[in-house]
Amino acid sequence: MRSWSISAIAQRAAVVEKTLKEYFPKPEIPLHHSDPFTLLVAVVLSARCTDKLVNKITPRLFGRASTAKELSQMTPKELLGYIRFCGLAPTKAKNLIAAAKIIVGKHGCALPRTREELEALPGVGPKTAGVVLTQAFGIPAFPVDTHIFRSAHRWGLSRGKTPDAVESDLRLIFPEKHWNDLHLRILHYVRGYCTTRGCDGRTCPLCKRLNEIDIRMEKTGK
Repeated sequence: MRSWSISAIAQRAAVVEKTLKEYFPKPEIPLHHSDPFTLLVAVVLSARCTDKLVNKITPRLFGRASTAKELSQMTPKELLGYIRFCGLAPTKAKNLIAAAKIIVGKHGCALPRTREELEALPGVGPKTAGVVLTQAFGIPAFPVDTHIFRSAHRWGLSRGKTPDAVESDLRLIFPEKHWNDLHLRILHYVRGYCTTRGCDGRTCPLCKRLNEIDIRMEKTGK
């Protein structure tokens, strides 16, 4: 992967932020939910599963159990009947019920609002915790999934080899107040315009703009 200077990265970041805002001025959370707990459930289900499928599954599930207390009273077998088409469904069923029981017993039925407490819940990793913090509670975070990891490398914003390393780079590059919306904008953009097979790093509008920066820098030597 090509190495860019700090100045070049700053230029690229400005183009990325401007372009994404043009395409998605008011980004919406792609997973349907009604509160922090249902968002947590939806995000857990989205692992190895498309948001589209999760959104088809959750209305029926939330009709049966939309609170931690209701979900904690289900059996893994019953819950599996609602989510069986999701990847890793048996594991997700066990984890979600175990997490719901902890939320009920330890947190008084309210979803905890700290990264440490969220990540202590079964089935909740850094990405899931970050999404809940930023989108449910408005706490600045920059959760990195496969889409954001790939795009950060493709757009020359990070060379990090792990999601944590990429998240650290993005936190340094972009203002904290923009993290929440920018996280959503990247997700929407890469799914619609800068896909793995649909863009080779030169095809989509954003990649074309970034390539123009490279050409200009090569000509000027800056």
